Amino acid sequence: MKNIFFYLIVFALLIITADALPQSINKYNPHETFDPNFNNNPGTFYRSGNGAPGPGYWQNRADYNINAKLDEVSNSIEGKVQIIYTNNSPDNLNYVWLQLDQNQLSDSSIDALSYPPNYNGKNFNGGDNIKSVMIELNGKTQNANYIINDTRMQIRLPQILKAKGGQLKINIDYSFKIPPQGLGRCGYMQTKNGTIYDIAQWYPRMEVYDDIKGWNSLPFLGAGEFFLDYGNFDYKINVPWNMIVVGSGELVNPNEVLTKEEISRLKKAQQSDKTIFIRNINEINEASSRPVHSGRLTWHFKMKNSRDVSFAASAAFIWDAAKINLPSGKKSLAMSVYPVESAGDSAWGRSTEYLKRSVEIFSDHWFEYPYPNAVNVGGPVGGMEYPGIVFCSWRAKRKGMWMVTNHEIGHNWFPMIVGSNEREDAWMDEGFNTFIDLLSYKEFNNGEYYPKRDGEYAPKGGNPAREIVDVILDPNSLPIITYADNIPGRLVHPLEYFKTAFGLEMLRENILGAQRFDYAFRTYINRWAYKHPSPTDFFRSMNDASGEDLNWFWKEWFYKNWKLDLAVKDVKYVNGDPSKGSLITIENKNKMVMPVVVEVKEMNGKTGRVNLPVEVWQRSGEWTFEYNSKTAIDSVIIDPDQTLPDIDLSNNTWTSNSK
Repeated sequence: MKNIFFYLIVFALLIITADALPQSINKYNPHETFDPNFNNNPGTFYRSGNGAPGPGYWQNRADYNINAKLDEVSNSIEGKVQIIYTNNSPDNLNYVWLQLDQNQLSDSSIDALSYPPNYNGKNFNGGDNIKSVMIELNGKTQNANYIINDTRMQIRLPQILKAKGGQLKINIDYSFKIPPQGLGRCGYMQTKNGTIYDIAQWYPRMEVYDDIKGWNSLPFLGAGEFFLDYGNFDYKINVPWNMIVVGSGELVNPNEVLTKEEISRLKKAQQSDKTIFIRNINEINEASSRPVHSGRLTWHFKMKNSRDVSFAASAAFIWDAAKINLPSGKKSLAMSVYPVESAGDSAWGRSTEYLKRSVEIFSDHWFEYPYPNAVNVGGPVGGMEYPGIVFCSWRAKRKGMWMVTNHEIGHNWFPMIVGSNEREDAWMDEGFNTFIDLLSYKEFNNGEYYPKRDGEYAPKGGNPAREIVDVILDPNSLPIITYADNIPGRLVHPLEYFKTAFGLEMLRENILGAQRFDYAFRTYINRWAYKHPSPTDFFRSMNDASGEDLNWFWKEWFYKNWKLDLAVKDVKYVNGDPSKGSLITIENKNKMVMPVVVEVKEMNGKTGRVNLPVEVWQRSGEWTFEYNSKTAIDSVIIDPDQTLPDIDLSNNTWTSNSK
């Protein structure tokens, strides 16, 4: 019994001592950071170990023919869609899944029931009204056997949809009420010259079936956006005669819906680097700006190799355009539509200029813009992206106008061209896009709006390395790799946008250097253009193309919320003689590691810098290096430019007074 009490007392004393001296415990474990088992699973037939699509990579295809009518009285869409779905997978399919995203706006949806009470202040009860579903399989047409669960529709097939090329046609008649401004990713608003409609998620869309999860059937809850297969689109929009319609892709019947003057102006804009009005402010209410003066018109668009299409319509639109110059010598067309309330050089009058240069800059740096048009719509939706078209707030002005235009059109690279899964990994589109914004800010108009400190990147407008520390130290913060819908609202921007973009900036500026990073990032984009990369595909592609094992970085920054705490521990002199050089000991006190820049200032006024690779931390949390000093050391500073997210700056500096 005495022995038991003795050991209990000793154990208690050990705990008390440990709690009393928390600063003495170094949290760094090299084996945990440089984990040989992390990201070390072999590649597959479908996805190679180097991060590229494997020799057996496949993805299914969805082609769409859509006819829709916009009812301006009831503010609704009525449509018919035919989906031609091709099963390129090695699996026979007994059923298929579709997305019905408008059902998110039903007052009985999972989204409505999982949000705080009264989140829908407009008391709008929306959703898709599915009138009929027919399928054609193996030459036989019949009514579909389907069920609807929230934003998902499952069609149970009477026969298998065969692997490696089996084809299914799905015909759906449907309608839905368009939500008012402020709800969902589409909506309408009133202006003094008419209603503006931003229309998106407006037809049933196929879910993705892939080699990783099979059917990707997470419901649409708002935060996690979209994951879609690629295909060709042929769609027609019927609207009142006085409306202008802009949409994803190419307008193929301009002679039926435009005046001769508007067609002539469009041709002029296609050759002009300056913005040309297609319909100016004085023509908005002029009947002569429309080819007919009563009834309705059908606008016909086509879009090739896209994952989605969207459109906007209004009688209130001013319309302007200018040529986009692409690296290959090809041309595209930047276009903007907006109400008179948004006109002026301090606002939407510069939209096409911003749009044109953003597309040109992103095309020069990363991957050439593939679409015939890039359209910016000033309307009720504050900022949302679709292939070839973006919705931005009609209120946007000055730097905010540049910011939202540049960011939303940047999404055409992530995730419209590089088709990642937004429903799960929102950081792979929001964060990547925020990162490429940083470079476009530098280039646009000689840095007119640079630096990018606008709430989109560094929320407080200061040093992003210091501001990201607040995110890292937040006790409720999560790893970047968290399902989009699982991230609390206040952390969505800090994690998906800010932390992801800052991580890529550190990778470019502090770890790889611009030349190696840019080559690897372009390699990733080219490998996965019009395909479906996973996070692992991105990490492995960057490792392979840069020639660097970056698994330590992916783990600490994306999979964990680890902290960085670098310190200058000690300064000594070789043989005790300052003239023979100095021995500087630095320390890594927490779990995260980074390459280190150390600035050394001698008493004689000479200052030098030492760049130490991340490998100094592979064996221990301490590193001593010899510095070729000639006199006594006045000061030593780790990360003198404060580009790293070090959580404690008090131990980053050693001075001669520190002894």
